[in-house]
Formats: sequence, structure tokens, C-alpha cells
Amino acid sequence: MTPILRYTLACTGVVGAAVLVAAVTLDGPGLAGVLAAAGVALPVQIGAFAALMRVGVGTNAFLAAWVGGTAVRMAVVGLAGWALVASPRFPPLPTLLGLAGFFFVMLLMEPRFLGLGATRDLTE
Repeated sequence: MTPILRYTLACTGVVGAAVLVAAVTLDGPGLAGVLAAAGVALPVQIGAFAALMRVGVGTNAFLAAWVGGTAVRMAVVGLAGWALVASPRFPPLPTLLGLAGFFFVMLLMEPRFLGLGATRDLTE
């Protein structure tokens, strides 16, 4: 199984668990906002991770992919905030918190799937 597929499955599990918690704790519009956030965050995050996997860790290309992925995530959150103000289809608070929360948790999962989970001993 490829690292991208393993990462996708892990992210889908985490997002699915969060949506289940949201289903128990939020009302209909709030749950719809969290579902929309999950539907946006998951493919964006997996795409950003796939870009990181295509380049070598520790290279300038890796740094460019990492910065590019961060910029894309920030742009998505900004555009979502603007869209939520312009069109009140979803409640802004649970939608934006869900979107930012999903991005944050999945971003924290990246090093494990990139093979960066262990630190190196620099004294050797």
C-alpha cells in the first residue's frame, strides 16, 4: 500500500470520526457546515500531501511544495470565510472551525506518513 493511500485512509478515518462527533453534538445546519468543511478539506489536504510525496525530503523542491501547500490551505480558509459571509448557506462558526481543525489535524499527521516520525541523533 502506498504512503498516499495510507495517508488518505488515515485522514478519512479521522475526518469520519470528527463528523460522527459533530452529528451527535450539532444541530442540522451546524452538521451541514462540518460536512461541507470535511468535503473541502479532505481533497485539498490529500493533494498537498501527494505533492510532498513526489519530491525528495530535504530538497528545495520539498520546501517549495510545503510552502505551496500551506498557501493553498490558507487561501481555501480565506475563500471559505469570504463565501460564508457572502452567502449564508452554512453557519460560519462550525464550518470555519471544522475546516481549520481538519487542516490542522491532517497537517500534524503528515510527518508520520512522510517517514519523518523519528528524529535523528545529530551528535553522531
